[in-house]
Amino acid sequence: MIVTFFGHRHVSGENTVYAWLLQEIERLIQMGTTEFYLGGYGAFDLLAAKAVNELQKNYPHIQSFLVLPYLNREYNTKLYDDTIYPPIERVPKRVAIIKRNEYMAERADVVLAYITHTFGGAYTAVKYAKRKKKKIIFYSK
Repeated sequence: MIVTFFGHRHVSGENTVYAWLLQEIERLIQMGTTEFYLGGYGAFDLLAAKAVNELQKNYPHIQSFLVLPYLNREYNTKLYDDTIYPPIERVPKRVAIIKRNEYMAERADVVLAYITHTFGGAYTAVKYAKRKKKKIIFYSK
């Protein structure tokens, strides 16, 4: 099973969101999840990567992948097992993140989402995942 994450760049109550991520990710691992696709932008993505990385201590069989929107940029890949570059090299740079998010949503079985407003890239990605009939687990306070 593959899990991906969509959330806003800014996170309110990071400790609470991180605790939620740890709980949900561990539950999904126990249900058979072995792969996690992460975007690597903003606070929510960083919290998700840290949570997966922390849980790898108890579940060494799980893998985390940083899914890249661009090839010509440097990325901090320390929290990830590997990187994936989807077949989006021909799309204009202004839509590369959107196409990367669609790639992640299409391959995921489950999406963990931190959505607090109805605009922006994370909101758009979750709407796309809904259209693809993906199971979405929303953070709620």
